[in-house]
Amino acid sequence: MVVGGSGSSRSGSPGSRIESARVARAVFPPEQVAEIKALACGLPVSHGLPLSRFSRTELHRLVIERGVSGASASTLWRWLHDDALKPWQQRCWIFPRDPRFAEKAGRVLDLYQRRFEGRRLRPDELVICADEKSQLQALGRRHPTVPIASGRPALVEFEYRRHGTRAYLAAWDVHHARLFDRVEAKTGIEPFGRLVAQVMSSEPYASARTVYWIVDNGSSHAGQASIDRLQGAYDNLRLIQLPIHASWLNSENSTGCLAGSDLWLN
Repeated sequence: MVVGGSGSSRSGSPGSRIESARVARAVFPPEQVAEIKALACGLPVSHGLPLSRFSRTELHRLVIERGVSGASASTLWRWLHDDALKPWQQRCWIFPRDPRFAEKAGRVLDLYQRRFEGRRLRPDELVICADEKSQLQALGRRHPTVPIASGRPALVEFEYRRHGTRAYLAAWDVHHARLFDRVEAKTGIEPFGRLVAQVMSSEPYASARTVYWIVDNGSSHAGQASIDRLQGAYDNLRLIQLPIHASWLNSENSTGCLAGSDLWLN
């Protein structure tokens, strides 16, 4: 019958295509799939390619040029996707190289919890995080801001003048949310010393039992020489240096004080 014949051809058409696709996927031996995944897990430079990472197109080109497989780029993507492999993605990373990383980091984290060397901090023991940012563009608006008036918002001048570059230094009282900051021509031992003096000459820091200063390994406050210099200048100051490449442990950075690349002078 015509109906039966047409029904038979219709029922075979989509199903046969699906089955053909399944068969097509199975024609590649597992050795080829494994070799392609091994290529994807390698670095392009190891294959003589001037690339920092593989794209799907570049990986497929390498597979074809080496005669590894005749699979399409979409098939390669599916194989990589099955194992959550994404050679076109990368993340910046740095390996810790401070042999005392855990010890130094733990000491700082304890201070954030108001503990030091296994004991609770006293009320007159304070914790300061300090940092600095150099090469900020110093900008000044051509006209001062006009305050609000009835029915009108404040008016902020759009045009500005450039005043070269400046350095911004900040010290943050971790547990009392107090900010001390200053603008200097550049960073260095003397500018940082002025920031320390700004804090340590004011109360409650001047009369505190101990003020712990948490700093990174910037040249203004790195090494034993910085510890000797600052602790020699202030009897109640204790300099706590972060591990190398661990500025992210400095809670001063989380305040947003050092965010941005511009410094508005007015």
